Amino acid sequence: MPLEIVRHDITKMKVDAIVNAANTSLRMGGGVCGAIFRAAGVNELQRACDQMGECKVGEAVLTDGFNLEAKYIIHTPGPIWQGGSKQEALLLKESYYNSLELAMTHQCESIAFPLISTGIYGYPKEEALQIAVSIIGSFLLQHDILVYLVVFDKSSFGLSKKLFTSIRQYIDEHYVEELESKFARNREEPYIWESQQDIEIVQQDVFKEAEYSLVNLLDELDESFSERLLRFIDEKGMSDVETYKRANIDRRLFSKIRNETDYTPKKKTTIAFAVALKLNVEETRDLLAAAGYTLSRSNKFDVIIDYFIQHANYNIHEINEALFAFDQPLLGA
Repeated sequence: MPLEIVRHDITKMKVDAIVNAANTSLRMGGGVCGAIFRAAGVNELQRACDQMGECKVGEAVLTDGFNLEAKYIIHTPGPIWQGGSKQEALLLKESYYNSLELAMTHQCESIAFPLISTGIYGYPKEEALQIAVSIIGSFLLQHDILVYLVVFDKSSFGLSKKLFTSIRQYIDEHYVEELESKFARNREEPYIWESQQDIEIVQQDVFKEAEYSLVNLLDELDESFSERLLRFIDEKGMSDVETYKRANIDRRLFSKIRNETDYTPKKKTTIAFAVALKLNVEETRDLLAAAGYTLSRSNKFDVIIDYFIQHANYNIHEINEALFAFDQPLLGA
């Protein structure tokens, strides 16, 4: 199942489990922790946490969700940032990984994370985001669970400034405002028909020719999207499972695409497969054409995708970070 980055209030996520960026004493704190306690019910949640005792940095424990939409709350204390020399990165990775493992143990099909340790614990947002995406992405290659990375607003999102600037410059150089098409009027004098019979004869000939041409065209259809996709998978030497996981695509959707020859996916789904298969620009356009799409210079989403393909960067989660930062649809489903 895919990883999705969403801008939302984590306490209102309708998932099996939400993750609380807890403190080691499992007491109500500020920020995300305080918001989760208040939404779940301070007294009930605190009693449950007191029964747990303490939780070490990087480890994870689970309680009921009480008044939340989520069934469970997974509590994990992230590291306090101390300059990066106190194994902060390793501990933050363990917070994400242990939370995911705990969710799988309790048969959770969906889980929502905040950006752990980026609040009062001071972990740099860019590095924290990279760790979160890396650990979650790797976990999803081996497990089926829908993961949300929840940010409250853009100020809490840590896309690399260097990458953001580079993409912004690429957009400025390649993005073209879409012009409204204009059709020139036919200035020739109209043909004057001799009689109504002449008109009917010409119409019959035109209809016959059109009918014949249409039949020929339908007999010469190119590969469907499904056929083109499966051919690319074979050519790239990848398995179905590897492909849909790297495309950030749900297994059920892939099964539908595989089994329904005439299925037409969304454009973002088509591009997700192109990224998973590491297609070049020509191959990407070929796959898009099979689904009835193309890449356009008048669409920011397309220009951003073109940027990553031109730079041979096929990390779908990094691409989604950039799309999220520029308010564009995310890849996958």
